[in-house]
Amino acid sequence: MNIPSLMHDEPMLTIGPILFHWEEQKKLDFYARIAEETPVNTVYLGEVICSKRTPFFEKNYTAVAERLQRAGKRVVYSTLSEVMIPRDRKIIHDFCERSIKADDEIEVNDASALLHLSGRPHRIGTLFNVYNEETMKHLVSNGAYHIGLLPELPREAIEVMVGAAEELEVSVEVQIFGRTSLALSARCYHARAHGRRKGNCQFVCGQDCDGMDLTTLDSKPFLAVNGIQTLSDAYINLAYELEDMREMGVSYFRLSPHSNDMVETAKVFDALIRREIGPDEAVGKIRASGIDKPFANGFYHKKAGHEWVKQS
Repeated sequence: MNIPSLMHDEPMLTIGPILFHWEEQKKLDFYARIAEETPVNTVYLGEVICSKRTPFFEKNYTAVAERLQRAGKRVVYSTLSEVMIPRDRKIIHDFCERSIKADDEIEVNDASALLHLSGRPHRIGTLFNVYNEETMKHLVSNGAYHIGLLPELPREAIEVMVGAAEELEVSVEVQIFGRTSLALSARCYHARAHGRRKGNCQFVCGQDCDGMDLTTLDSKPFLAVNGIQTLSDAYINLAYELEDMREMGVSYFRLSPHSNDMVETAKVFDALIRREIGPDEAVGKIRASGIDKPFANGFYHKKAGHEWVKQS
């Protein structure tokens, strides 16, 4: 695969893979609107949370990708973030082999995929633990050309990683919107909470379009669960921090899909990147897109991740 440079003077918006078990038509409608109505540069496709969900939408990948590409979007296929059983390994194997044959771009979210991609160009996703520049260097030496940084990295760490990426001539991506992925488990709490087992979950996760909300014993909002994934209750919103990261040299800014108006969200962040609006206006418009959860930027400022650090 001949990968053109992803380094840009102007930052680009991306749409991450859908983390949740949305019904087929909801996904089709979502990608149709992303293709036709948003200014995003790159769209990630693929089931990244649960291998059992894969058959529900994979038959649509080609048609969805073609529609996105006709609209000028770059399409990247994302792998599973956790591989536990032979079925998962086969999905990773087939996914990588198919993508290699088709010369598609791949985002790796679990080290198991590296077995099939060693030496071939690929991206590293935000669910892959890359905490330092030595890890980045090793991954780049094996074919990685684009690194998605973990959302819990503070500003100082992001700056170091961006500097390392520039020396290695690769690009980096930071999640600026959406619930934060905090953990992945071998067990499915989503199923267990409904008295079911992981092997016979009956896809109960589909009942919660943005994850199942959890509360503390005194009924305070705490976390969210999406199958095997634990998410933050609050939504990352780095509208105030975007300009700072832009000056550092961050190339790509990721929006994680949720059931609010993602078209409006993408347009707002695009206007912010273009400096057509300020962060105060951006935060207000994103709130109005259909979000009833708090915003958070604590990780960026070396605070607890759920905190919202007000900007002057």
